[in-house]
Amino acid sequence: MSDFDLARYQDPLTIQRVLHSAKTIAIVGLSPNELRASYFVGYYLRRHGYHVIPVNPRETEILGQKCYPSLSDVPEPVDIVNVFRAPDALPAIARETVRIGAGTLWCQFGVINEEGAKIAETGGVTVIMDRCLKVEHARYVGRMHWLGFNTQRITSVRTGLQ
Repeated sequence: MSDFDLARYQDPLTIQRVLHSAKTIAIVGLSPNELRASYFVGYYLRRHGYHVIPVNPRETEILGQKCYPSLSDVPEPVDIVNVFRAPDALPAIARETVRIGAGTLWCQFGVINEEGAKIAETGGVTVIMDRCLKVEHARYVGRMHWLGFNTQRITSVRTGLQ
């Protein structure tokens, strides 16, 4: 049994530091399909002032931006590598993230891979795992609520209904 501690990759202070310091985000697995989560996240991040770089070997342009086949092909520094790929792709993406000198490897919901996390950490890269960049931005920087406090306004709990 593994002693993998996912919670250590979900620290709120680390998430806030990354969100406030980043300017350039490469999205690995960004889809041109407007109905896909990766597209919506990329669109949202651009609307909130981040420079979004699409990384998808099957496309040439997404969100009006030149699309690169791999992280190694991106010609500028990257603050966050945001991953929308299957968990088994993470070790290779982590190696590439270290190689290009990115500051953070951000793995979306469900993208959990212990080997990938270790590769990135060993290479000096901050790892955030099983968290959505858009949701965390809205929580701590955007308009979900003020100052990162839970206002109890948005809930899935139905009150008064049985």
